Amino acid sequence: MQVFAFHLIPYPAVPEDVLARYTSPWVKLPNSYYDPSVGAEVYENALAEFAHADELGYDGVCVNEHHQTAYGSMPSPNIMAAALTRVTKRARIAILGNALPLRANPLRVAEEVAMIDVMSHGRVISGFVRGIGAEYHSFGVNPAFSHDRFHEAHDLIIAAWTRPGPFRWDGRHYQFPYVNPWPRPMQQPHPPIWIPSQGSSETIRWSAERRYTYLQTFSPTEHVQRYMDMYWRVCQEEFGYTPRFGQLGWAIPIFVGRTDEEARAIAKPHIEYFYNKLLVMPQEYYFPPGYLSAASMASVLAAKKSLTQGGEANQIDALIAAGRFICGSAETVKQRLVELSQKMRIGVLSGMFQFGTLPHQLAIENLTRFAEEVKPALESVNRE
Repeated sequence: MQVFAFHLIPYPAVPEDVLARYTSPWVKLPNSYYDPSVGAEVYENALAEFAHADELGYDGVCVNEHHQTAYGSMPSPNIMAAALTRVTKRARIAILGNALPLRANPLRVAEEVAMIDVMSHGRVISGFVRGIGAEYHSFGVNPAFSHDRFHEAHDLIIAAWTRPGPFRWDGRHYQFPYVNPWPRPMQQPHPPIWIPSQGSSETIRWSAERRYTYLQTFSPTEHVQRYMDMYWRVCQEEFGYTPRFGQLGWAIPIFVGRTDEEARAIAKPHIEYFYNKLLVMPQEYYFPPGYLSAASMASVLAAKKSLTQGGEANQIDALIAAGRFICGSAETVKQRLVELSQKMRIGVLSGMFQFGTLPHQLAIENLTRFAEEVKPALESVNRE
């Protein structure tokens, strides 16, 4: 199994009374509550945590894209990935991912990811996402066109990376008389592609057809199991091949303490802040009309129900019981991850070792304890 360190770079300093006055820290929370001096420290800490993960031997580090929210301070994951080419030496740099339907010009994505791949000497993994529904409100993009824009942007980027230029592109959403990006990616024919998702059946089928790594995010283990089984079944029954373990990934917050009791006590306020304050939003933010197909709506709503409501389901004991948070001593975390990874046939673990308001030093200790006491046991699990 490959183990990556994932960081959302959340903004931790919005006053509690302010959060209580708004239904969500997404879209409408006034940016007057953002302090750039605090933000500068948050970025410095995140870069230090990424560098530490590289030094500890993690297989890679992960960044992503979110907009107009305290949940994550990376409106441009490519800027952070470029910075990571300077502070890491060997870890893969996974961009999870560029939100293609929100981009007016997908060729910028093709150029920037290729540039980062060259700067890193071929260490980039390129993730593509549609973006959380809330971001369609922030960008004023019609969510009913989300699938079409995503697929066309993806096809254009792959063509830009693999077809000799210049060539013309006349699509429904994008038109370019000359597609001829400089630089070209170092990895050929292009960087590996990962597809993070909330569990859309269309996304699972689309990823399986292209043999892309499918990465399930922040869901109870019963739903993760269902999605992984679906991916495996679709690969075999519809596309005639058995997937590699490396095609199945899972993103999950993790905290390792000296004992189970210590781990829960330390993590409790920070993981509950993450799930109850940063991640909760009204259902219409998550799933605006047209964002999901009717076929996917029921399944995804069931998996994400607690994220639209908060409350008891987002308290630490319930989070651990549901498998939405892995927490405990090194032995407890190791046993739980080995068991679940084998059961779900996962070959990529994207651990979030900083979450919510977890302080920098605790994140460093968490990364270190996991690398030294848990990660060695995972290296032989689902190895290819």
